[in-house]
Amino acid sequence: MMRVANLFLIFLVFAIHHLRCSSIMPESLPASSSEQPYRTAFHFQPPQNWMNDPNGPMYYNGVYHLFYQYNPTGPLFSDHMHWAHSVSYDLINWIPLDLALSPTKSFDNISCWSGSATILPGNKPVMLYTGIDSENRQVQNMAVPKDLSDPYLKEWVKYTGNPVINLPDGIQPDDFRDPTTAWLAEDGKWRIIVGSQKDKMGIAFLYQSEDFINWTKFDSPLHKVAGTGIWECPDFFPVWIDNKKGVDTSVMNLRVKHVLKVGLFDYAKDFYMIGNYSPEKENYVPQNELTPSTLRYDYGKYYASKSFFDPVKNRRILMAWVNESDSEADDIAKGWSGLQSFPRSLWLDQNQKQLVQWPIEEIEMLHENKVSILDKKLEGGSLHEVVGITASQADVKISFKLSNLEEAEELDPSWIEDPQLTCSKKDASNKGKFGPFGLLALASNDLTEQTAIFFRVFKNNGRYIVLMCSDQSRSSTKNGIDKTSYGSFVDINPQQDEISLRTLIDHSIIESFGGGGKTCITARVYPTLAIGKEARLFAFNNGTESVVISELSAWSVKKALINVKKTISCTDQ
Repeated sequence: MMRVANLFLIFLVFAIHHLRCSSIMPESLPASSSEQPYRTAFHFQPPQNWMNDPNGPMYYNGVYHLFYQYNPTGPLFSDHMHWAHSVSYDLINWIPLDLALSPTKSFDNISCWSGSATILPGNKPVMLYTGIDSENRQVQNMAVPKDLSDPYLKEWVKYTGNPVINLPDGIQPDDFRDPTTAWLAEDGKWRIIVGSQKDKMGIAFLYQSEDFINWTKFDSPLHKVAGTGIWECPDFFPVWIDNKKGVDTSVMNLRVKHVLKVGLFDYAKDFYMIGNYSPEKENYVPQNELTPSTLRYDYGKYYASKSFFDPVKNRRILMAWVNESDSEADDIAKGWSGLQSFPRSLWLDQNQKQLVQWPIEEIEMLHENKVSILDKKLEGGSLHEVVGITASQADVKISFKLSNLEEAEELDPSWIEDPQLTCSKKDASNKGKFGPFGLLALASNDLTEQTAIFFRVFKNNGRYIVLMCSDQSRSSTKNGIDKTSYGSFVDINPQQDEISLRTLIDHSIIESFGGGGKTCITARVYPTLAIGKEARLFAFNNGTESVVISELSAWSVKKALINVKKTISCTDQ
């Protein structure tokens, strides 16, 4: 069994139990929306400066915690990164706290990079994170809360014996980072993985420990794939094969499969595998191998994601860094850079071949001004404006019903290899048979500006193929920004199922969920005309065949309370 006494000793040494009543959280509010049209209303972002990876998300004593990579000195990435910290009771409204980790010690004095939280027995949180040490080596460090009675865990203490994991032999100093949440095996030992590479072979090194201090590397990694480059921000967790609930990270039985997610630095994209993990053999056998065309959480801007198990609602929650598409000069002018995606619930699809993602239900707290449309026919070349909501802050669900599918275009086999390129060539203005049809978001009055999220349906060898695209080519009249179009296929059969789309629109970010969350695409856009009250929203059909909107429901989304101070009373403690 693990050495519980040693775990207790860690917290006995570092935990100082005291109540702090009537503490004031710092308040720092951004400029007005007219001055900052691209700041979001319900997506998390700090008041200013650079933000990237989410770190150590967790639930502890009634409070959700989000840590994230942060440069407190400016809006560009820094060589001296910190951990910023905010807390929430509902994953919607966020209270800012002081910095949790700063580069101060020989084992992290260049930077405090990404890491993960684990809740040890006795409800004791502990953080493992990557430090860039005084010799520019990536090493793994531990920190614990100073005061376990503080639900906000405002102060963190670094273990004096850091690093707890040193750079392995034969690995370059900058190729070893981002420890995962730990899981507890039946032998009583903890396991984690750390991302790495050697000779362009991506590696998930596997470590074990009895006391969470002394870690031993297994001779063989959990998994490795040649030619994929450095693996960073890995995540490893179980998913039920027979329901949508989340699973605690340490659950191991025949009812779960395991997801291994890695960020491929060379591509700046998150890829994942689904497979079987054997704790006895300490090996992982994926059912889909990792390639540049393999499964992704999101086919747009979505990177360095981190998931955690929420014990309150028995779900696994996923968040990710969504970077900017404008220039460094724009970031300097704005004074900030980077968003966090809206939290998503995540589970294994019933076909067990892919994951499904969906915005957490708490977004309904922000819904107002619902509008609905039923059984609306869209002839080819038509559009229908969705009125009665705030089009720059909206949650939209729409389902399309198709008939006469035998008229669908034949799929060129070459399109399968690169759906993003296909979306680029066949953009929203390119008429087909079935499609493009979908939504025009953040559209200007004259449609000069528009971001089109749409579908096309093709036939191939007696099957029907659904392509989902997010077309940013006309998203802004502004020059010098990335207007890449994104795309992927959706695993649905339009003969049996309606084609559904859900889209969250929030000023400069559009998150879209196709086929009930089977395919997700996130885009950053910077309209100059379709800003605030000038933004409009349309359902459209630019194909030659008609489609039917079987149902549309749309809501304005109220502004969440983010970066707003809160007084903590004794009752909060």
